[in-house]
Amino acid sequence: MPLRVLVCDDQALVRAGFAKLLEATDGFEVVGGASNGAEAVDQARRLLPDVVLMDVRMPVLDGISATSRIVAAHDSRVRVLVLTTFGTDDYVADALRAGASGFLLKDAPPDKLVEAVRVVARGDALLDPSVTRNVIAAAVRRGGRNRASRVLLRGLTQRETETLQLLARGLTNAEIADRLVVGEATVKTHVGHLFTKLDVRDRVQAVIFAYESGLVSVTEGD
Repeated sequence: MPLRVLVCDDQALVRAGFAKLLEATDGFEVVGGASNGAEAVDQARRLLPDVVLMDVRMPVLDGISATSRIVAAHDSRVRVLVLTTFGTDDYVADALRAGASGFLLKDAPPDKLVEAVRVVARGDALLDPSVTRNVIAAAVRRGGRNRASRVLLRGLTQRETETLQLLARGLTNAEIADRLVVGEATVKTHVGHLFTKLDVRDRVQAVIFAYESGLVSVTEGD
């Protein structure tokens, strides 16, 4: 079955461009388009797309509020990929907190957008490596160090902590497996335990947790 995508942007030309790109690619079906956040919430409820492409700045209801409502209503059944013009936009950090599965710059190459939709649809998170650190830094600045996060951090095993550190630096499960010299299935198990112990829904939330708890610093290199 093709991946069902809802495109949300207040500019008709942008919506049309994204829709044309996806519809010209095998395995995708654009089921609708929304010009504001309220329409996005309504269409997500009616159409139940696999992925919502969400612009951050929209009238009536902004993309952050729309993302929060969609995630709350549909849990992980409908996933949101935020599209933004500015990688340092603090609004993106808020969108991640609201439950978006990742973000991508609007000027990303077409093949990157197609792959991003696929990544999000299969349940993974998508964090553009060129701007991730800036966005996470904004989240930490605005949210501050979280004492409760540090308490939860102490409940992790050494391997789980190492996995979280590498995950926070943007490594895939396969890359983490190589670093830790374990099987990819073992990494998946560690990641699953992290989600449960830290009470986070996905990799995006886990990355934010890692920075907020102080486990990983925004000034650290990979």
